[in-house]
Amino acid sequence: MKVAIIGAGSICFTRSVVTDMILTPELEGLTVSLMDIDEERLVFIGKLCKKMVEAGKVNFVIETTLDRREAVAGADVVVTTIQVGTLDAYKLDLDIPMKYGVDQNIGDTLGPGGVFRTLRTLPVFMDLCRDMEELCPNAWLVNFVNPAAMISWGVLIGSKVKCVGLCHSVQGLPYDMKRYFGPDYVPEKLKYTCAGINHMAWALELNYDGEDYYPKLFEAIKDPAVFDCNPAKFEVMKYFGYYVTESSYHYSEYLPYFRKDPAWVKKIRGSNTWPHMKIYDGDCFKFVSARQDDFYENLQMQIDGTAPIELKKGMEYLPGIMKALKTGIPYKIHGNVLNKGLITNLPYDCVVEVPCMVDENGVHACYVGELPQQLAALNRSNISVQELAVKAALTGDKKMAAQAVMLDPLTAAVLTLEKIQAMVDEMFEAEKKWLPQF
Repeated sequence: MKVAIIGAGSICFTRSVVTDMILTPELEGLTVSLMDIDEERLVFIGKLCKKMVEAGKVNFVIETTLDRREAVAGADVVVTTIQVGTLDAYKLDLDIPMKYGVDQNIGDTLGPGGVFRTLRTLPVFMDLCRDMEELCPNAWLVNFVNPAAMISWGVLIGSKVKCVGLCHSVQGLPYDMKRYFGPDYVPEKLKYTCAGINHMAWALELNYDGEDYYPKLFEAIKDPAVFDCNPAKFEVMKYFGYYVTESSYHYSEYLPYFRKDPAWVKKIRGSNTWPHMKIYDGDCFKFVSARQDDFYENLQMQIDGTAPIELKKGMEYLPGIMKALKTGIPYKIHGNVLNKGLITNLPYDCVVEVPCMVDENGVHACYVGELPQQLAALNRSNISVQELAVKAALTGDKKMAAQAVMLDPLTAAVLTLEKIQAMVDEMFEAEKKWLPQF
């Protein structure tokens, strides 16, 4: 097989997925084509991956290229992990809305930041899809780029490419629970079914060792220390009855209830949702933009041979997908796909996150049926924004882009329509070099 990783200069992610590929014996003989527009990062990750292959004693071919067409030519799987506009654009996504009073925290999935990230990113994906239609028409595009729902939606309606969007929040669910239940809890014993939309998928069933685990979870959150692990998602669970897969940092942005209240913002920023973010006072931009000197210094030592390379299996879906495509042995994931009647009370042909089975014929989405009505209603409040943003990105319709932001639950809870329009106009002006379709 051949896999192309577009945006391979995302060092941490690429290192993680290549490690898991090396530790999947069925992928012996794999060609990994690493592509990025940043030559320095590309050279770094290329050297690191070659050292990892040597350490794993596998027969992999590691290629590096600045040419996207060269990378995807003949690929069986194309993986995307890019950020159009890099941190420069991301800072604008956060700073301009904040000036108007819209405190997004992460701003990569919904809201003004999510909409503008979609406007910047989808045209690049359309160019990639044209390359794939020509050079690897049977390949699967596995998208890790946020906003996962909107990017996957645009690809699926705007091209002939086979695509599934992936997110880490669902497969991380059983391990997240360990923080609530302590050392006796064994993540592998938790069986769950999740469905909804990306970053707002619901645990419809939680079964631990043959027992419904919801009563224990409701009991556990009475402890303030447990509640503080994920205050926004537990607050919604109290009132809406179900556990959402995404963290409080992300989840608080998609609803109108939290981030207009300074007390809730403070509670979420100071929570134990992501303990490593506490170093940055819950400021996601500081976290993602901080130079992780120790991390990169250690990787450089691994490249130089002065530090050992440790290959430890992670929980990435990608190697399992590739194994299933190659061997036909079924593999279960939760993926972002078009809603062809899978969730019956969400709009047809929106993008939903549902259980999927993968085999040699590809990704097969599973029927879910109806969500509890209150959960479907929360999902629909986000889907309307997603649909308008995707169509605006594909058509270059500025008015539609503004309407997408106007329908965002958090933005609408904070600003008048006139102020939203002013904010959107300012974002268009500030980001125009990344928005050629407008």
